[in-house]
Amino acid sequence: MDENISMPLIGDMLPDMTVTTTHGVLKLPEHYKGKYFVLFSHPADYTPVCTTEFYSFAKLYPEFKKLNCELIGLSIDQVYSHMKWGEWIKENLDMEISFPIIADHGDVAKKLGMVHPNKGASTVRAVFIMDTEGKIRIILYYPQEIGRNMSEILRIVKILQIADKENVAIPANWPNSELVGDHVIVPPARDVETAKKRLEAAKKGEFECYDWWLCHKKIKHD
Repeated sequence: MDENISMPLIGDMLPDMTVTTTHGVLKLPEHYKGKYFVLFSHPADYTPVCTTEFYSFAKLYPEFKKLNCELIGLSIDQVYSHMKWGEWIKENLDMEISFPIIADHGDVAKKLGMVHPNKGASTVRAVFIMDTEGKIRIILYYPQEIGRNMSEILRIVKILQIADKENVAIPANWPNSELVGDHVIVPPARDVETAKKRLEAAKKGEFECYDWWLCHKKIKHD
């Protein structure tokens, strides 16, 4: 990878880029302003694991849209390959790929660290989740031989929005946390006075607490 290229990190804005896709030329992140969106790469069209992933993403696409979230794929293949592969999936698997796929020549993949030299010249299975302003909130990388869990990516988008809206943290395995069930975590108190108030609030039933630094509460969610 070019040493002069600095990969964006969580909290950075997705770099401005103009991309060629199966839906025409798009400007990112501008095209999705006001929406969350998932940008994900796959090693190549017409490959078994990638086909299962696109089928799964397409099946869950309506659920992503309910969360005001769009999908956009990417690989270092020509747009014609993307289009024909999409036709094959529709004709043979009865699933339409209705979100765009970027035909990258390597520029986007390099900017986002999607090509790992020790894994060959194709992109690994990277996932970038952006918020409504185009800020990178989640980065995931999978090796080429491991398919992703799209239900988990959908869950991530949902809990990211909950955390933002409610100003809370999300426990492990939510909404099935072994410690707090479907409750969310109240951010820890940062001073003595707030810690005392936190325990007083717990006594009144506003929170449930294991201690002043580990409190949780119920919220409404779908």
